[in-house]
Amino acid sequence: MPLNLLPGVFLPIFLLLVTTCEQVLSVEPTHDVHEKQVSQTKRRLSLQSTVEIQSCLVSSGDVGCGTFQCFNNNSCEIQGLHHICLTLLHNAGRYDSQGKSFVKDALRCMALGLRQRFSCVSRRCSAIKEMVFSLQRECYTKHQLCLALRDHMDTTGNLVQFHLMFPPGPYVELVNFLLRCDDEVRSWVSRRLRGQCEQHWGALCKSFGNTCILSQSDAPQHTSTTPTPTGPWPITAQEPTQEPTRAAEAGDGIGLNLSDNTTESGPQVSEKTNVTAS
Repeated sequence: MPLNLLPGVFLPIFLLLVTTCEQVLSVEPTHDVHEKQVSQTKRRLSLQSTVEIQSCLVSSGDVGCGTFQCFNNNSCEIQGLHHICLTLLHNAGRYDSQGKSFVKDALRCMALGLRQRFSCVSRRCSAIKEMVFSLQRECYTKHQLCLALRDHMDTTGNLVQFHLMFPPGPYVELVNFLLRCDDEVRSWVSRRLRGQCEQHWGALCKSFGNTCILSQSDAPQHTSTTPTPTGPWPITAQEPTQEPTRAAEAGDGIGLNLSDNTTESGPQVSEKTNVTAS
């Protein structure tokens, strides 16, 4: 090819490359804006979800699971409250009279608290989730759910499921509460979750369990005359809103971390309303 024709050949190719690069650069900011919008949607409860939940809460009652159904399919992905309620009520017939009272009072406490607190909390998903988790801890502990479920752990089988632990939500908070019950309950929950974990991830879960057991057995033992409590820990006003997960006993081994606000910024909304069962 004659040298005087080279500029005429390569110039169109160069212009085409420049045009393509400009088009790509012009598309990338649009893509970033879309990602930011999606991220923002996940960080805050949408206005539509807020209005729908508020309207549903106003029309729901203290009895039954209607209040918990209000949180189905929300933009903050708070799932499981309705399923937990239905499961506990469905199996209430297997509990003794005291156990039935504990379950119904705990659910009523939750329903009342959701209606009272939802309108006062920020629309940030982290604030709403912490409000829900705080209510679970308060109501389950206040109405001694451990005592109701202790002799009937099989009734919670479809709630203590490995696949329900992701993403962290009400199921994880319930499991963390059960892990604070007595040794028998804690062992049942740990064995169930570890077995299901091994079905999904095989030897990886088993190696984690062995590591935890060894690390705890190798740790120095401190003797104390104070007996270790086996019941649920009391919730006091001095405790932080996000409770640290207690290390499980050797051989029992599973503790679930509920922190789900690493992408959130801003101060957490403090919950000061006392929930009482009417």
